[in-house]
Amino acid sequence: MTDAEIFNAVEKVFETDINPALAGHGGGAKIVTVKESRVYVELQGGCRGCMGARMTMKNGIERLLKEKVPAVLEVIDATNHG
Repeated sequence: MTDAEIFNAVEKVFETDINPALAGHGGGAKIVTVKESRVYVELQGGCRGCMGARMTMKNGIERLLKEKVPAVLEVIDATNHG
């Protein structure tokens, strides 16, 4: 799968699964880019700077993306939590 194909597949998972779940906590996430099968994600709203952001990124978003889009190698947090 190319990075562009991964981006498109991941975008669908964000629309149908990830963002609806995060919206329940006042947050959201967006794909910044995909490079070499690694997905760079920025958390938004209530998720930005949240104490559980790392857990959300690795145990939630990364796990789900790897399950639904097996070509994803890793999810990298591109959020400015400062």
